[in-house]
Amino acid sequence: MQRKYEDIDVYEAFLRRLDFIFQEFDNIYVSFSGGKDSGLLLHMLMKYKKDKGLSKIIGVFHQDFEAQYKVTTEYVENTFDQYITEIEPYWVCLPMAVRTALSSYQIHWYPWDDKQKDLWIRELPDKSYVIHLDNNPVYTYRYRMLQEDLAKQFGRWYKEIHGNKKTVCLLGIRADESLQRYSGFLNKKYGYKDQCWISKQFKDVWTASPIYDWSTSDIWTAYYKFGYPYNKLYDMYYKAGLKPSQMRVASPFNDYAKDSLNLYRVLEPETWTKLLGRVEGANFTAIYGRSKAKGYRHITLPLGHTWESYTKFLLDTLPTRVRNNYVKKFRTSIAFWHNTGGGLSEESIQELLDKGYKISRNGVSNYTLDRKSRVIFLQKIPDHTDDIKSTKDIPSWKRMCYCILKNDHLCRTMGFGLTRKQQKRIDLIRKKYKGVQEWT
Repeated sequence: MQRKYEDIDVYEAFLRRLDFIFQEFDNIYVSFSGGKDSGLLLHMLMKYKKDKGLSKIIGVFHQDFEAQYKVTTEYVENTFDQYITEIEPYWVCLPMAVRTALSSYQIHWYPWDDKQKDLWIRELPDKSYVIHLDNNPVYTYRYRMLQEDLAKQFGRWYKEIHGNKKTVCLLGIRADESLQRYSGFLNKKYGYKDQCWISKQFKDVWTASPIYDWSTSDIWTAYYKFGYPYNKLYDMYYKAGLKPSQMRVASPFNDYAKDSLNLYRVLEPETWTKLLGRVEGANFTAIYGRSKAKGYRHITLPLGHTWESYTKFLLDTLPTRVRNNYVKKFRTSIAFWHNTGGGLSEESIQELLDKGYKISRNGVSNYTLDRKSRVIFLQKIPDHTDDIKSTKDIPSWKRMCYCILKNDHLCRTMGFGLTRKQQKRIDLIRKKYKGVQEWT
């Protein structure tokens, strides 16, 4: 899919997409995180409703990760209060498994863990519409389920309590946030009526990203022009010297937020103190998060080791569950580069050949913008590829080693997506719902 520029601006394109949404779907709700993108989406949606004179009630789903800045909680609460008479509010504070990139021994942490109430960063929000273990109507919820599965199952539940009619969840996801998200919009396999920004979740449940082609400057321009309230955390980030691309409202322990984890010490010392006791590795990451200790800069190979032997040594030091997670991904990657192959530019292919790598073309990649040639390795996976300058997207044991040193449990460094795509989880889901009427 090539980028095409039209004769309308992104706001006009957004309005046309909302026209399409309201024509096609019976139930509509917004996933509101408290960040700039989902916040703007909610504000513009409510303005659209008012301008069009629409009476349809919109659901607002907020998945609360417990550990966050006070100003974010205040912004979320103020936004709910602002639209409370026009929305169905769902503020979800249920125990869920959230990925952490702070520790080699802990893949997940559990916000609102009922077994660790004394360690909670803050108390449950005092609102009648807050969903927690003692007030939980979401029957598709499973105790300590993965956060992304909770979000998906909420959509299924929302559809069922609203007449089992076509339902869509609006997301503030944008293509320019990451290559992974951009690639997601390229794949139109599950698009709704040939719309790449709408994806299927379950039967009659979809997600839509009507601002998918907006830039960060578009987002802030809209806030300025319309005068919408926004999360003042961004002002604090700006004063702390962060670039707009570094400003994220997310769980402080995940891959995207851990670089700025140390800001909690400066911006909210009281919250920072509580974070230390919530997830192991928080203090270490805040101090050494961008140093050799966490694998972010050039690391030195220990004397007597190859990258392959060092990787295997590190694997032997890990708990069984964590080690098996890495081993499975590494084996998948090795098999992929031997049997299927990744898309590489002609420049990179020629450089690999010039350096003596034994490779072969294997068709064309459908996941690259200009349909690059797929390349497979006819030799063992290289120990390192430091001699290749044109690309980093080739396999090596050094690349695998970096995943371990960075606590990259998802192996994003190697191009992996979310673990829910793993075969083990698919098998578990199939087993759980075996015999149930098909709804996917």
